Amino acid sequence: MKIIENPLDASLQELLQRPAMDHAALYAVVQGVLDGVKKEGDKAVAAYTQKFDGVTFDTAIVTEAEITEAALALSPALKEAIQLAAKNIRCFHEAQVSETIKIETMPGVSCWRKSVGIDKVGLYIPGGSAPLFSTVLMLGVPAVIAGCKEIILCTPPAADGKVHPAILYAARVVGITRIFKIGGVQAIAAMAYGTETVPQVYKIFGPGNQYVTAAKQLVQQSGVAIDMPAGPSEVCVLADETCNPAFVASDLLSQAEHGPDSQVLLVSTSKKVVAEVEVALAAQLALLPRKDIAQKALDNSTAIVVDDMERAIFIVNSYAAEHLILACNNDDVIAEKITNAGSVFLGNYSPESAGDYASGTNHTLPTSGYARAYSGVSVDSFVKKMTFQKLTPAGLQAIGAAVETMAAAEGLDAHKNAITIRLQSL
Repeated sequence: MKIIENPLDASLQELLQRPAMDHAALYAVVQGVLDGVKKEGDKAVAAYTQKFDGVTFDTAIVTEAEITEAALALSPALKEAIQLAAKNIRCFHEAQVSETIKIETMPGVSCWRKSVGIDKVGLYIPGGSAPLFSTVLMLGVPAVIAGCKEIILCTPPAADGKVHPAILYAARVVGITRIFKIGGVQAIAAMAYGTETVPQVYKIFGPGNQYVTAAKQLVQQSGVAIDMPAGPSEVCVLADETCNPAFVASDLLSQAEHGPDSQVLLVSTSKKVVAEVEVALAAQLALLPRKDIAQKALDNSTAIVVDDMERAIFIVNSYAAEHLILACNNDDVIAEKITNAGSVFLGNYSPESAGDYASGTNHTLPTSGYARAYSGVSVDSFVKKMTFQKLTPAGLQAIGAAVETMAAAEGLDAHKNAITIRLQSL
């Protein structure tokens, strides 16, 4: 890790900047796949699956027999863990369901807003070197709670043409039965445009590599909604002298092992803490099966040392991390000063891993600084908010003159007349 002491504001923006990529060539490749699936449907999906995944099969549909077989393949301990995580995620997200409240803005004028589940949603679940079955829970649970009528799931097949059993079991726990063995850009295209087999959806959710991310951004331009902009996963740890350096190192590594482009930032008020974290990083890194991946992420990461906590808080708010860990004294007080983060973890015993899997919060979060303006996935992500109003004759008479005056001032006579003709009838 690079160590920077007391950076000036002039250099801070560049220091906190995520690595920029030239997406022109990437988008060209991705657009070609999208166009192919849009034009040729299942035929193109099968061709790209064979080309990119090396898998050929008669149908991409996962059968009920395959789902049952998957449940038998998992250990009881893993199934219990998935069930516990699903329970906590469901508990947290059920509390997000909002009650419809009618407001009488003036006598005879009633207004209300109602949450309605998006009819058709598609969930993309990566299934490569790290099959993210936990993401099935994070996306599937709120989709079910929101009342989405049709939930489909796409995930890439392994070399043997099968889907990782934990992904299928998690889908069963959630209640998702429409599953397709399709990965990558072709999966995003199939859900966005529909094929003979895969139904078209209105909104697509889920993480993925740079190709999947580019595909989501491109289909959004054609009218298909996506969960949020996304980039490489990231963590920021804010640590003072009360932290446990070994804990901090483990949190940095848990993020670094996602991929070589993962972002890791340590901000501390203690140079001694940073030195101790570096020692712990080296010791723990040597034992990791994915140490080569984690090392590449650490090579591009930074530790910033500042003199006081207020400056540290300013820096982490400027960075707007996907995950922010407060390994500090008075973490509850500091948390109240955090304005930009996807998800915040307070204290020495709240590792990011807890939120990634089973505490209950959602792990699908904004990256690349988008936490300044975007929220993580929630039940709200799977609904649209519709407003309603009902006016009585008395209500129309009370509000009518004001509407007529405003419409006339904007030169919209038909708008004015819609009020006038009703008032005259009264």
